[in-house]
Amino acid sequence: MNTFDLIVVGAGIVGAACADLAAAEGLRVAIVEPGPVGGGATAASMGHLVVMDDDPAELALSRHSQQMWEAYAQLPEAEFSRCGTLWVARDEREYAGIAAKIARLAQAGVVAEAVDAKALYELEPELARGLAGGMLVAAEAVVYPPRVAEFLVKRATTRNTQLHLGRRVHALSGDGVVLDGGTRLSGPVLVATGCALPELLPMLPLRARKGHLVITDRYPAFVRHQLLELGYADSAHGNAPTSVAFNVQPRPTGQVLIGSSREFDSSSEVSMTIVRRMLERAFAFLPRLCDLQALRIWTGLRPTTPDGRPYLGAVPGLRDVWVAAGHEGLGITTALASAHLVIDQLLGRRSAIDPAPYLPSRVRA
Repeated sequence: MNTFDLIVVGAGIVGAACADLAAAEGLRVAIVEPGPVGGGATAASMGHLVVMDDDPAELALSRHSQQMWEAYAQLPEAEFSRCGTLWVARDEREYAGIAAKIARLAQAGVVAEAVDAKALYELEPELARGLAGGMLVAAEAVVYPPRVAEFLVKRATTRNTQLHLGRRVHALSGDGVVLDGGTRLSGPVLVATGCALPELLPMLPLRARKGHLVITDRYPAFVRHQLLELGYADSAHGNAPTSVAFNVQPRPTGQVLIGSSREFDSSSEVSMTIVRRMLERAFAFLPRLCDLQALRIWTGLRPTTPDGRPYLGAVPGLRDVWVAAGHEGLGITTALASAHLVIDQLLGRRSAIDPAPYLPSRVRA
């Protein structure tokens, strides 16, 4: 039988979370994924579970999802590591802005504390001298996203879910989807295809934004926290053709994962010019990082909407077509809450947070 209660197109972490939740609600689910589970943007992310406070909607979604991630803290597949986040202030001006940031986070129930320069170097001795201080969010964590996506899909398949791996949705059919080869699946459709969204839903504006990552050999305790510069949001939310920001993560393996770059480019090619800029930015904060041995450089594409908020909800003008895409750099953090928002709407029930800021209908405003 090829009739389902929900057809999820895409098995990145967002699609996987949606399918898993729908299956847990008793829906008969199909998942269609042309590549490996979690093999797209999910595999090219840092896995940082971070609450961002620059936009009220972003704050609400990331905080709600972060709370849900606590259920996975003991899951071996998640490789959950509560390393905490240390935001670094380069100068007194940035340090002066920490109080307002702490206050915004506190309103959402997030505990953060200012650290002066002395405490900063006690937390991270490898940081460059002369920094003004920082802000510590000790409860934040990192996970390994591809394995989480695989876990969610596997769990869904134990709950009346059919996986169509290696298959591509050729078109929406009006009452479902048409796969390559002509196979038809009937039922409501949820498109969670990340940067490939325009192939099925061209009416929803979205651009691919490439990012580079570098991972080193094992250097246990070289850094202890996820480290970001306080100016990171300027890079993440800006519209510059290219930008870099300091973002370094200790992996549970002892390796060091280095980001963060952004450029509006849909190719997968590594740009050594961007990599050099990204590493120079990191070296300015962690001078001895240049002595570490890099093992791999790779890229990934992040799906970016014009206003920086994901599309979560019914697609205007289409019957029984839903979308969960456009998370840019917050797809891992917000995957679980995104799934709840969409499935709540699908089932006609009230959500824990207001879904209005993320509805696809806003593109008509």
